[in-house]
Amino acid sequence: MTWSIIARDNATGQFGIAVATRFFAVGARVPHVAARIGAIATQALVNPYYGIDGLKLLREGRVPQDIIESLIAADAGRESRQLHIMDASGRIAAHTGRECVEGWQTIGGAFDLR
Repeated sequence: MTWSIIARDNATGQFGIAVATRFFAVGARVPHVAARIGAIATQALVNPYYGIDGLKLLREGRVPQDIIESLIAADAGRESRQLHIMDASGRIAAHTGRECVEGWQTIGGAFDLR
């Protein structure tokens, strides 16, 4: 099982992602962060393009829910994936596919780190 959380420091605009898991190389797959832009965590059967393409869409000014809809629409494996996004304004969105292990949920939250 993998758990991840995204946090944003309102004073600096910096983001951080923490991940806890038993899987190797999680730091190369789950967290995707761009200072003052946003952060994306993708897990379950990871699609790294969720992070790569998602950050590009955040840079273009798209909102998290629209980004998730765009990313999962183009992915045949979307039902086996989890994803959550936070943008520079603190808006969040999340997706958990129906084929993820029963009982798993992706929960996004905005945290003000003052």
